[in-house]
Amino acid sequence: MRGLTSWLDKGKYRAWAFPVAALVAGLLLATTELAYHGAGSRLTRLAAMDQARFELLRVLRRITDAESGERGFLLTNGPEYLAPYQSARADVFDGMQRLEQLYLDIGDANAEVHRKRIASLVVSKLSEMEEVLRIEAAGQRETALEMVRTGIGRDQMEQLRKEVDELLHQQNQASREALGSIYDTLLMNRLGVLVLTIVGLAVLAAFLRQSRLLDQELLVRQAEVQAERDRLEREVERRTEDLKELASHLQTAREDERARLARELHDELGALLTAAKLDVARIRPKLLQAAPDLQPRLAHLVEALNSGIALKRRIIEDLRPSTLNSLGLVPALEILCGESAERLGIPIHARLQPVRLAPGADLVVFRVVQESLTNIAKYAKASRVDVSLRLDDGEAVVEVTDDGAGFDASQTARGSHGLRGMRFRVEAERGRLQIRSSPGRGTTLTARLPVAPEPDPSGEPADAASKSA
Repeated sequence: MRGLTSWLDKGKYRAWAFPVAALVAGLLLATTELAYHGAGSRLTRLAAMDQARFELLRVLRRITDAESGERGFLLTNGPEYLAPYQSARADVFDGMQRLEQLYLDIGDANAEVHRKRIASLVVSKLSEMEEVLRIEAAGQRETALEMVRTGIGRDQMEQLRKEVDELLHQQNQASREALGSIYDTLLMNRLGVLVLTIVGLAVLAAFLRQSRLLDQELLVRQAEVQAERDRLEREVERRTEDLKELASHLQTAREDERARLARELHDELGALLTAAKLDVARIRPKLLQAAPDLQPRLAHLVEALNSGIALKRRIIEDLRPSTLNSLGLVPALEILCGESAERLGIPIHARLQPVRLAPGADLVVFRVVQESLTNIAKYAKASRVDVSLRLDDGEAVVEVTDDGAGFDASQTARGSHGLRGMRFRVEAERGRLQIRSSPGRGTTLTARLPVAPEPDPSGEPADAASKSA
């Protein structure tokens, strides 16, 4: 059993297991069918042999009855004995015809030889009895009795019984052999069923073992796949964190570079423009006295210097809003909304509530509103813009709404880095950004950011106070 199971576990049976199983099943089925038909034919032959024995004994009994009727008639001369004799005689002839047909069906040559002898003896015996009765009917009673006393009839009956006994003995022997063959067939069937049952149980045990091994292997594979999936998820998380850190670093570097450029423009370019404006103011009286016709050119130069100073201030405010550091978030947003309304030529309604945010979050809110207004100027074609800043359920909520063209928010085009940049800025501060828009129905951008913890009255930061507690 162990060797068979090992063989099945190795999978060597897979290529030809089904043909072998089909061949074995076909052989068992053919053997069973042949045994069934053989046993059926033997049982039919046994039934015919039993019927033949019954008819043979019946013929012998009816001959005895006919002989008794004959003897009774000879002794008593009573006609009542002739009726049993005639009836027995007719039955004997019918029985002999049935025996002939039965032994023809049986197909036993030796039995057929004995049957013919029995038929000949029966005919002789019936002829002897008929002759005796004919002589007695002719009035020669003594002659008839003398024929009976000669013992011819007795010898014929003894020979007839001997032939019947031999035929019955032969039939009984044939019956025993047929029964033995049937028992052998039944035994072979039992052995075949036993072997088939053992093989079936062995195959079932091997199949169950193989199924159990496959289940175990499947569990191992699933564990390996799950481990690999967990490893990949950890790797993705690690790479995502690395990308977030890199993006945060780039954003910080970008803001630092903007601040450096703003300082450079303020210190260097501002000083140059201011010095140029002062030099123009100093030489202006002398030029007007020496060359009055240069008055328009001086006025244009002063106007150009003032425009350059205003442009420098606007560029510096775009790079690094000084109002955010000096005045706070709400005044900086009010100034931004006012300047954007003048530049766009549309009303911008600002409803701004003071909120307390982390130091970096103020700049995030300012950039979100600034980028939103820039997008509205480029794409929205809006006639009204609403900007709000409020507290909601412990969070700071900034919302920018326009009634412009809108877009399909579920199909943001590749390359729209402005929205992605805003989302990253908000998520970097542990916030959430939501964009609701549809074509022709405007756009609403909502950013939720956590508020800064209230300062501890003792002067310690809230985190430090919680840790000491």
